[in-house]
Amino acid sequence: MSIEYLQERIAAARERLRCRPSVSFEFFPPKDDAMARTLWQSLERLAPLEPRFVSVTYGADGSTRTRTREIVMRIGQVLPLTAVPHLTCVGASRAEILEIARDYWSRGIRHIVALRGDPPQGTGAYTPRPDGFAFAVDLVRGLKSVADFEISVAAYPETHPEAPSAMADLDHLKAKLDAGATRAITQFFFEPETFLRFRDRCAAAGIEAPLVPGILPITRFPQMLRMAERCGTQVPSWLINRFEGLDDDPETRRLIAAAVAIEQVQALERHGVRAFHFYTLNRAELTYAICHALGVRPHATSRAAV
Repeated sequence: MSIEYLQERIAAARERLRCRPSVSFEFFPPKDDAMARTLWQSLERLAPLEPRFVSVTYGADGSTRTRTREIVMRIGQVLPLTAVPHLTCVGASRAEILEIARDYWSRGIRHIVALRGDPPQGTGAYTPRPDGFAFAVDLVRGLKSVADFEISVAAYPETHPEAPSAMADLDHLKAKLDAGATRAITQFFFEPETFLRFRDRCAAAGIEAPLVPGILPITRFPQMLRMAERCGTQVPSWLINRFEGLDDDPETRRLIAAAVAIEQVQALERHGVRAFHFYTLNRAELTYAICHALGVRPHATSRAAV
């Protein structure tokens, strides 16, 4: 094997890496040992895809604070991944949240997903704590007062369900980015045009920060419907029709789910989208397949190491 041939292979590999989309994956803290095994199996399965980062959610009212921190720290210790904790305004005072941020920075965490957060189910509408950060924009400012964190925030292509208007929601997004956030990751959606129209509105509003579409592979259709209702995502009739009659056919459901998401990301890619964030629900199979279709695949050295 000649040196020239090896050089050509290396150059081709570098070009593939440069051209392929950037991906990131979201996970949530498991509730029991079985779910923990699934989480770590999924992380190990997806690690060779070399995501930009993997994020770990923070339960309503800060209910998974300790588990989120433990998982984030362990990921960094045992896998070649950049782990990013979610941090919310709910369930803690400003002083407590800033202390959490300082602890993360001291442990080498440089990126945080900053969110307002949701109150526990059944507690009614969100009410800011008098001694806490009221909204995500306030949390972003607070984090920036601690250290120069890279900060991701949320965006809603179909408008946050509590926002008084689409324009008010867009103004709030711009305020978060102007306060120091690095990028916005969208809530999941199913029509590519939904994201593309939102991207145009953001550009018209002077938003220049990266806007990353959030992609939800549909592992369980009823669960997805409940999530969509809570966050204001429209579920198109064509999608309902595709899953109709498959309640007792998990294999076909997985095939349909993969096809739907692959069509979605490829349509977005044709319109210049070069980064995707996947809501994995702690499962690797569908996300791995979608990434493969995007050309996000393990390198030969990564495959050899697994």
